[in-house]
Amino acid sequence: MSQVAPLPEERLPVIAAGARTPFLESAGAYADLMSYELGARALEGLLGRTGLPADAAEMVIMGTVVHEIETTNVAREAMLAAGMPSRTPAYTVAMAGISPNVGVMNLCDQVALGRLQLGIAGGTENFSDVPVRLSQNIRRSLMKLRQSRDTKERLKVLASLRPGDLKLDIPEGIDYTTGMTMGVSCERMVNGFGGTREASDAFAADSHARAIAARTQLSEQITPVSNKAGECVEEDDGPRADATPERLAKLKPAFDRDSGIITPGNASRFTDGAGALVIASREAAARHGLQPLAVVRDYLLGGVDSLEDEMLFGPAMTIPPLLARNGLAFADIGVWELHEAFAAQILINRDCMAEADFVRSRHGEGVPHGDIPLDRLNAWGGSLSLGNPFAATGVRLLMTAGQRMAAEGARYAVVSTCAGGGLGAALLLENPALAAG
Repeated sequence: MSQVAPLPEERLPVIAAGARTPFLESAGAYADLMSYELGARALEGLLGRTGLPADAAEMVIMGTVVHEIETTNVAREAMLAAGMPSRTPAYTVAMAGISPNVGVMNLCDQVALGRLQLGIAGGTENFSDVPVRLSQNIRRSLMKLRQSRDTKERLKVLASLRPGDLKLDIPEGIDYTTGMTMGVSCERMVNGFGGTREASDAFAADSHARAIAARTQLSEQITPVSNKAGECVEEDDGPRADATPERLAKLKPAFDRDSGIITPGNASRFTDGAGALVIASREAAARHGLQPLAVVRDYLLGGVDSLEDEMLFGPAMTIPPLLARNGLAFADIGVWELHEAFAAQILINRDCMAEADFVRSRHGEGVPHGDIPLDRLNAWGGSLSLGNPFAATGVRLLMTAGQRMAAEGARYAVVSTCAGGGLGAALLLENPALAAG
């Protein structure tokens, strides 16, 4: 695989700053906020902590997964609600759980091309306010009634309705193509590639312990949020000190009741939250007095070979080729931040990337394989403990990777996420203090 020609130093994009709301269990303190309002809180916090003028950003991009029909361009509504000027363009991206990663990549492309100097990318997700719809038959019937002028035709439409049509259409997180939830997809991965309940529970328990130990560092990411009731939230509510392997072992499987290994304790939870990052050229970051968290060296999007059996293989499909085209090996990476959709998913991806035959079968010859040391992987906890507000999780991962590189003296970090639809993303970051050039 060919390597990427390095960009001139002055055109390298950087993550100049970031902010996120606390991540909260759904139906909690954010229940009275719409998703765009939660996004606005993150943008307000970012502008406040950086001192950036409201008109400093030349573009705003925000991701979301669960779309509210009244705010179809949630990025636009969020930035306007945050007091940013209407002359600043904004658009929303949707690529399942990698939506915020895509926003970051899009802005990095713009910076590298010289199209802009500074923009904001992020994401917002509020599962406390999911769009619950009427059934499809009622929706279609209502449209027919609205368009009809004939009484007989209207009566015919009404007569076609059945009691079952009154059932509400509530989003259930099912992949449209396969008809499977991500949990069922992960159980299929376990059946095909191995995995144990004990290892999954141990990994999940460790995620909680690490998040609790890193509470001070994680708090540096957070901008407090006040809801409409005046309640102020200042920290994540997911990490639990009692999430031990022994207690997690008592939970029943959630998707395969007979022989499954995935439980509510070793799977990430639907969570509310939002986050935003300043993406800029180094020159623009310096001009605004910002010390970059990370240089964004490269990034890659990819897909899996089988939606039926490998839905959550995003990291294994993007990390090896990303390293290959940058001439790096697994051992060169000091910081790893991978989205923990499920403990089993993380462990299977890790095992597969360590196998030469697996990497060769997916990516061909000359692509590196290697072990991801557990002490370098999600050292401050992950989605299993901190929760998973889909379109904000990528922001947390990137901020954490930047902080950890500085704290641990690492030169390189890799951030990677799997996503619904069999998608994946990986980004290669470099410590600004150690970057070449």
